[in-house]
Amino acid sequence: MQTALGSHTLACHQGPCSHKSSRSVCLGLRLSAETSTKVWRPRKPFLAGHRRHSRCRTQAPEQIDLQTAQTAQELIGEDAAAFDLSKQSLKSWGVFSVLLTTVLGAMYLVWIRPGGGLAEEYLHALESFTNNNTEATILLVLGIFAMFHSGLAGVRPTGEKLIGARAYRVIFALVSLPLAVVAVVYFINHRYSGTPLWDLRGVTGMHELVWILNFISFYFLYPSTFNILEVAAVDKPKLHMWETGIMRITRHPQMVGQAVWCLAHTLWIGNSFMVTTSLGLMAHHLFGCWHGDKRLHDKYGEVFEKVQARTSIVPFAAILEGRQKLPKEYYKEFLRGPYYAVTALTLGTYLCHPLMQQASYSLHW
Repeated sequence: MQTALGSHTLACHQGPCSHKSSRSVCLGLRLSAETSTKVWRPRKPFLAGHRRHSRCRTQAPEQIDLQTAQTAQELIGEDAAAFDLSKQSLKSWGVFSVLLTTVLGAMYLVWIRPGGGLAEEYLHALESFTNNNTEATILLVLGIFAMFHSGLAGVRPTGEKLIGARAYRVIFALVSLPLAVVAVVYFINHRYSGTPLWDLRGVTGMHELVWILNFISFYFLYPSTFNILEVAAVDKPKLHMWETGIMRITRHPQMVGQAVWCLAHTLWIGNSFMVTTSLGLMAHHLFGCWHGDKRLHDKYGEVFEKVQARTSIVPFAAILEGRQKLPKEYYKEFLRGPYYAVTALTLGTYLCHPLMQQASYSLHW
């Protein structure tokens, strides 16, 4: 919806009114003008709430919705994490499982496989450029990922027009996913390679604080679970404008989640490599705030401006300023399938940390 939403006026003598009650008023006014003896006039209760003009005015439904929503905090964007089990298709989830297995298997053979994957050669080329400086290498790894990830997102409208939404999503995933794997593996293998700056791991309660921060960060980091079938192009991908759930707290949850994750890991690891990694990640995500808003504005126009006006980038800012009115039972917006999946994923990731580290070490990247 690129066009701005505006009001339009329909005059009785120019054509029929689109509003049912307005047509009735127009009919009464015409009868009054065309008959000189017996005039039919509608009863007063019927006329209540209408102007007695020679012209009937009505607003576009879109503008009425926007005005009402702006004052009453009704939903303008999409309901995030809405999940109706009865509307799910076993076929779609079956196709998703097959696609996921196929893509991961192919990526292992072509990209990850020790001794034969292309990722090892790609990483060696980057390390030769940085003279094996781990901090410079992680910045280069993150910078290349950011360039392709955000770059492909930026030209998405043009790409989808040329080859279709599903085909473009497949290309986007086939480029972004392998680069992300390199970043994750290289980080795990070199996270303790920097210059030590502090060591808080022996401080009482530090492990618990880091665990809680990491747990919270995952609730912000993964809004993609709201439309996971679109991520795999099983459903037709769309640029969504979510407005409920975590979006009421911050319009850019991935940036906030990344900040919390970086804070937790920087506190725990406490060296120059971790600080450098955090700076690189946050630079990309802060750019993503501007870039994401621009893409939504380009697509939704005035509608996004309304959502933008009552949400914030800084967590809780719109709520504290009174621009965001939380529903009475706000917590129910989190009692949904995708958020349960995030909880399971978070706990599973924590429990699988030793396995993830062993798998990364075996690659020798």
